[in-house]
Amino acid sequence: MDYDVKDMKLADQGRMRIEWAEESMPVLRLVQKRFAKERPLAGVRIAACLHVTTETASLVKTLKAGGAEVRLCASNPLSTQDDVAASLVQHEGIAVFAIKGEENRTYYEHIEAALAHKPQITMDDGADLVSTLHSKHKELLMHVLGGTEETTTGVIRLRSMAKKKVLRFPIVSVNDAETKHLFDNRYGTGQSTLDGIVRGTNRLVAGSTVVVAGYGWCGRGVAMRAKGLGADVIVTEVDPVKAIEAVMDGYRAMPMEHAAPLGDFFVTVTGNLKVLCEVHFAKMKDGAIVCNSGHFNVEIDIPALEKLSRKKRTVRPGVEEYTLKNGKRINLLGEGRLVNLALAEGHPSSVMDMSFANQALSAEYIYKNHKKLDKKVYPVPAAIDKEIARLKLAAMGVTIDRLTKEQEKYLASWDIGT
Repeated sequence: MDYDVKDMKLADQGRMRIEWAEESMPVLRLVQKRFAKERPLAGVRIAACLHVTTETASLVKTLKAGGAEVRLCASNPLSTQDDVAASLVQHEGIAVFAIKGEENRTYYEHIEAALAHKPQITMDDGADLVSTLHSKHKELLMHVLGGTEETTTGVIRLRSMAKKKVLRFPIVSVNDAETKHLFDNRYGTGQSTLDGIVRGTNRLVAGSTVVVAGYGWCGRGVAMRAKGLGADVIVTEVDPVKAIEAVMDGYRAMPMEHAAPLGDFFVTVTGNLKVLCEVHFAKMKDGAIVCNSGHFNVEIDIPALEKLSRKKRTVRPGVEEYTLKNGKRINLLGEGRLVNLALAEGHPSSVMDMSFANQALSAEYIYKNHKKLDKKVYPVPAAIDKEIARLKLAAMGVTIDRLTKEQEKYLASWDIGT
């Protein structure tokens, strides 16, 4: 079997960590049990470009249980857990191409390797797999039935492709499922981002000023967790509705240029580029810490930071200290890549349980319904979303009300008034 991982000796360690994660993933376990019985993906070739973590391991095991032939590569050069990659190869027989810290050339070589078995379904986290298919391997598009996308950044790219009529197969936006973005983006990104910052710096968050760029679901989560640790939180936004929501939630909202001199920590979660740039670096206080929790490492203008600096050194693992020409120091975490995966372990498994159940069930949906789908981006079917929420509540031991027949009739009527 073809694969490329760092060290196969890490496989047993990885298996134990995967088992630990699976304890908190009851919904995906139920999906895996059904998949093993029904084999809904028997013989289907899947190429997955995802963060290679313990939770992702549970997903690809579920896909394999359903009969799929899976190839997995990393969706970020710093997000791979090398012991997990080794375990999937040795213990599960899954072709994995991922090494933490891989160079950009290797990153794309691994994407090429994942595409080598002519996938019928793509599974993406940032749309690099889909964009590589469309730009470099158009001859493989004839085999593809459809795909899924996990992130806001990826969905933006794919919707742009669909709008320009260049998307060649249907995509299900797992990111837009309520059981994904309401929980994974908010609670997962919120906790894991702060986890990465604290692990990487060992600095006290309480009493500090944390500037959060972007108040989407990820930004809401980061702001909430920073506030919970005792920080004074400032939000920067370009959307007036989100900005006023941040104010109503108890945060200060202002332009980044005004926030730059105030912040001790800066976290970008916008999905856009150059959110922190030269004009902001020049105004930051000595020792400011900057990091990114958006998918790509473009939100922090690192070339501009290099240009302003006269010296750079690694002061802690994953922490680069830039000394500016004015003598001030700015600390960049995780090379500007996803701080929650570069310096921590990513989202908690109990949150990824719902996200990856969406991935697995969406892959099944695509395979069964691809002939009915156009070449555009679709939401996760509401029935799948609600079923995952129902299963998660049941696993948590939570019960909820049900509508009575009378209530159902009332909600469906137009002629019952005051």
